[in-house]
Amino acid sequence: MNERLPVSVVIVNYNAMGWLWQSVASVIDIVNEVIVVDNASNDQSMNELTQWAEKHNAMPRLMTQLLPKNVGFAAGCNAGFHVATQPFVLFLNPDCRLAPDAISLLINALDLELTPGRKVGMVGGRLLNLDGTEQAGGRRLIPTPWRSLVNMSGLSRLTRYFPSLFADFNLHKQPVPEKPIAVEAISGACMLMRSEQLRNMGGWDEGYFLHCEDLDLCMQYCLAGYDIGFVPTALAHHAKGISSAPVPYFVEKHKHQGMVRFYKKFFRDQHSWLLFVVICGAIHLRLALIRLKYVLG
Repeated sequence: MNERLPVSVVIVNYNAMGWLWQSVASVIDIVNEVIVVDNASNDQSMNELTQWAEKHNAMPRLMTQLLPKNVGFAAGCNAGFHVATQPFVLFLNPDCRLAPDAISLLINALDLELTPGRKVGMVGGRLLNLDGTEQAGGRRLIPTPWRSLVNMSGLSRLTRYFPSLFADFNLHKQPVPEKPIAVEAISGACMLMRSEQLRNMGGWDEGYFLHCEDLDLCMQYCLAGYDIGFVPTALAHHAKGISSAPVPYFVEKHKHQGMVRFYKKFFRDQHSWLLFVVICGAIHLRLALIRLKYVLG
């Protein structure tokens, strides 16, 4: 058997029964350490994982943390990272299965120079839907206030005519590059970095409960002078939304709250107050319409 990689895989679980053990199974024989943080799940996902781990003798490399309440994704990531011991850390969603060579490809990409004079700070793989098509979010632009307005208003349909003005921040519809490239943001579903650098960055911002915390971390790395790498050959099948499907409005509420926090944190002083008010107003209006939709059935 090949030597295991010096990586701590941190998986934050919430009701991912049927998928959590598959996520762990895809990495447990490849890395030195897997840490599963359970955000007070009320399903049998952790029991299912324990049964699988005992059957496959995976317990020596598997650590579990059972949190007394759901503290959110960012705080869950920090909880796992605080006990991680390896020089690299990979944050992986519980509904995400990695190809056998994905982690080694990600580690190798950290040593590349994707932009002259800049070091790579974090890397992510190509997220695939279960049908094999590329999933949105694995490679993207930072959703600035203008880009978000373009996306919410439908103006992104004009991208092919005015690509620099009406660009969509999701890049998955563009041709897949042949080699790793620098992008503005990747997804927290599959995100690898050096542990020491993340400690220096202060970890994840726990002011986010769910959604936008990965964009925040990408933004922090970019502002610190690091490149964000997208590795097209590092494949990850992602059954997106497994944990959030039973509580769609709860997820939407925190997603929209995260967007407002993200814009206030990074863009309040960079754009006119009018644009900022319009964007925040549009976010709240969109959430209100979503709530009305659920109320009316």
